[in-house]
Amino acid sequence: MLTARSSAEAHLYMDLHRCECGSGDFDRQHRLELRGDVLVAVYEGACRQCGSTRRFEFRMAEEVPPPPPAFGGPEPSQIIDPGEFEAVAGRLAESTGIQLLNTPESEHYQFRGAIAYAVAAYEEMLKFLPPGEDSIPASAFTSEVGKARYRRDPGNYDRDILELNVRVARAVLNDIDEVSAKGGDATSGT
Repeated sequence: MLTARSSAEAHLYMDLHRCECGSGDFDRQHRLELRGDVLVAVYEGACRQCGSTRRFEFRMAEEVPPPPPAFGGPEPSQIIDPGEFEAVAGRLAESTGIQLLNTPESEHYQFRGAIAYAVAAYEEMLKFLPPGEDSIPASAFTSEVGKARYRRDPGNYDRDILELNVRVARAVLNDIDEVSAKGGDATSGT
């Protein structure tokens, strides 16, 4: 059974694992079940495109999950690999970055959630770095997406690149927060 450290991680896993028809969209009905001393989150629903029943079960980690948008505590994910986190973070950072460039500062707050989610995904990648190592090893990439991304550009998983991605995404998030704290005053020079 899959082990999820949080509901955010379980939802991302489901988003990454599409129906056989190709759709990722299904009405997720959620319930918790206690099986022995294990808490299991069950998500089930019909695919909106083909009607097939989709079902996912996750053993929930014993520790209290961090607040969203974080995906888990200090340990790396057991169900999402660093390449998948990079794909999600990169896609969000790129699309949201374009939207930020084409939106007045006073409206940047509406993109805060997407940028915070990208920061959390970038931070997850750092958890795959073994202590004292400067890059994520190839063995950490377990999904087809992750393996392909690693083969294409293993340098993206070097510590300095990973830390740079986190710093840049956090800076964008801090800028959004700063503009929001000033009431969205675009004339303030930020």
